[in-house]
Amino acid sequence: MKEFRYTIRDELGLHARPASLLVKKAGELSSRIVVVKKGRKVDARRLFGVMSLGIRCGDAIKFKLEGPKEEEEAELLKRFCENTF
Repeated sequence: MKEFRYTIRDELGLHARPASLLVKKAGELSSRIVVVKKGRKVDARRLFGVMSLGIRCGDAIKFKLEGPKEEEEAELLKRFCENTF
């Protein structure tokens, strides 16, 4: 399992549009991806799950990836977050 933390910099947080971009990106990857905020875990491929976390600007979230390509895909997802949020 590969994990990394990311702090949201987008002043609007992960509202519908950026959350949908995250879900779309997660769907493109083969690893199982979980988003964690304050102990709550959701599947990164589920829009309503991601939105239910109420992720705001300045919130630190953790991504957990599990799969045969977890190392490579964790780096891809981290770069995606840096460029998007």
